[in-house]
Amino acid sequence: MSTSFDSDRVTRKVIKNVLAKLQKEGEGALIRNGITEIDQALLDPFVLLFEFSFSLPAGFPDHPHRGFESVTYMLQGGIIHKYLNGHESTIKAGDVQWMTAGRGIIHSEFPEEEVNNGLQLWVNLPSIHRMIEPKNLELSSLEIPRATKDGVEVKVIAGDSMGIKSPYYTTTPIMFLDFTLKPGSQTHQTVPESWTAFAYVLEGDEGVFGSLNSLAIQAHHVVVFGPGDLVSVWNKSTSRALKFLLIAGEPIGEPLVQCGPFVMSSQDEIDMAFEDYKNAKNGFERGKSS
Repeated sequence: MSTSFDSDRVTRKVIKNVLAKLQKEGEGALIRNGITEIDQALLDPFVLLFEFSFSLPAGFPDHPHRGFESVTYMLQGGIIHKYLNGHESTIKAGDVQWMTAGRGIIHSEFPEEEVNNGLQLWVNLPSIHRMIEPKNLELSSLEIPRATKDGVEVKVIAGDSMGIKSPYYTTTPIMFLDFTLKPGSQTHQTVPESWTAFAYVLEGDEGVFGSLNSLAIQAHHVVVFGPGDLVSVWNKSTSRALKFLLIAGEPIGEPLVQCGPFVMSSQDEIDMAFEDYKNAKNGFERGKSS
């Protein structure tokens, strides 16, 4: 990755730009859905992306998951995860939690502070790995590698950028980068040509993606990139920083069915997941006591 343009690369153009609209989710929670079912084929291997904001008494009591990995990245406040296997963790602003649901987990998610804001990304698993053993990993903000050059700061949550590589291995190969561009700065990030790539704008209203002559894209938009091996971004503002996530991953190219908390390869497998959870078996045994 470089903060300067490389003419030998093929810059990815923007092929879709969608506002993640704000909506209520239960009592006291606000959600912006960045990836919906209609985009799942376009954005393989990514299943869902949502920005959330919630406060007590809102929360998500014990619920199951199966068949995917998730990345929870806190921007403000904190979130408390509790699992029926006894594991409990609190991630605060700047922290990350990786969760591999695999064959099955049951957990709850509740806000820690009055204002709690973050993002969660669901990443599909290949069918051969869908029923692996579940696991969790929490990374504090201090453990996330970062680099700064020419007005650009990047936090490398997964993948590599500016000579810095994340220590975390993802079952499905992905890149998850948090960029901050000072006014007038630019960045040019290499991405494997065969990978899907998109950005999610967190802050700023004068970010230009893909081409210097493109229209600026404002916060809370998902920016989907077409073919190429380079993502270019410019901050045209003279006074305000641009913050965005750049997310990319290797497509799996397999059938995908997502229903509620489960991500599987067929409707039959979805039905089986609900049946297993109902009967507390095949990964959901601890549900007997919940």
